[in-house]
Amino acid sequence: METHSEASSFDIAMMQRCLELAQQALGQTAPNPLVGCVVVKAGQVIGEGFHPKAGEPHAEVFALRRAGSEAAGATLYVNLEPCSHYGRTPPCSEAVIAAGIRRVVVGMVDPNPQVAGKGIARLREHGIEVVVGVEASACQQLNEAFVFRILHQRPFGILKYAMTLDGKIAASSGHSAWVTGTAARSHVHTLRRACDAVIVGGNTVRQDNPLLTSRTSVTPLRVVLSRSLDLPTEAQLWDTSVAPTLVCTEPEANLPLQAQLKAQGVEIQHFSPLTPAAVMAHLYTRGCLSVLWECGGTLAAAAIADGAVQKVLAFIAPKIIGGVAASPIGELGFAKMTQALQLKRTHWEAIGDDLLLQGYLEE
Repeated sequence: METHSEASSFDIAMMQRCLELAQQALGQTAPNPLVGCVVVKAGQVIGEGFHPKAGEPHAEVFALRRAGSEAAGATLYVNLEPCSHYGRTPPCSEAVIAAGIRRVVVGMVDPNPQVAGKGIARLREHGIEVVVGVEASACQQLNEAFVFRILHQRPFGILKYAMTLDGKIAASSGHSAWVTGTAARSHVHTLRRACDAVIVGGNTVRQDNPLLTSRTSVTPLRVVLSRSLDLPTEAQLWDTSVAPTLVCTEPEANLPLQAQLKAQGVEIQHFSPLTPAAVMAHLYTRGCLSVLWECGGTLAAAAIADGAVQKVLAFIAPKIIGGVAASPIGELGFAKMTQALQLKRTHWEAIGDDLLLQGYLEE
């Protein structure tokens, strides 16, 4: 199988364009991946497209439609291997063959072990040159949640928190607005837009009364986990005209509030017992790819212990507040520093005056 060594700088530029196109559907494709496609002939782009949402045509179909009859003899670029099976839409590999495409450049192979490589093999059977692995790392990064969901049959969990330089997520009084600056908060809105659900616990609802939207038309499902349902009767999350809200609780918890919330359009799901893993399993059945944990330390620790977190985004503000206050992650039961969870593939980035550390927990 050819690799990126066969690719030219033009191929790389076109694959980067595929990634740009794919991101236009950020947060809207679950459970499908983000895919962009470009068709090029004689060095000129003659068709572009991206997959807008599940049930709609795939990126290749949109790009080939725009290219029309000019697609014959052209090169097609796509960040994910063209599908070779019939789902809600016909296989893209057949559309590529029918269009008379001469060469296909693929960013990454389909992560599903049952179909991986079959689309590529199908194209090659029809004499189409296929180059695989162009900008593979960037392609994997874009669809890391899709890859994880396919391989593990559960959503990709992201824990996000903001803390001061001395490790506090709030003052000793509980006041937490705002730990980070406006640039970091804007970054979080973009992050929410890319996720299919955002989770908080009851304490966050009581202390912060969050809105949990992306401040755009694309906003995630807002999820509250609370065993006791000891929550205020008035909260921004109960306004479902802004965005949908799901409350996960135990069957007999605060039945009057359950009735009130249902009347306001809030969805209630019962779990016995209520655990992060059980909620993630439920969100998987709803088609979620990525789930953002924006909770306090107690729930964050429970989510980590339950295997519900794969990636950590820690915003660190250059502030010192001192005193005894809440930690971003509660008790994990570790007595020695040698037991500490080590993040892998870490990356530091300045966001305004704050720093963002991203890293992955080992499976």
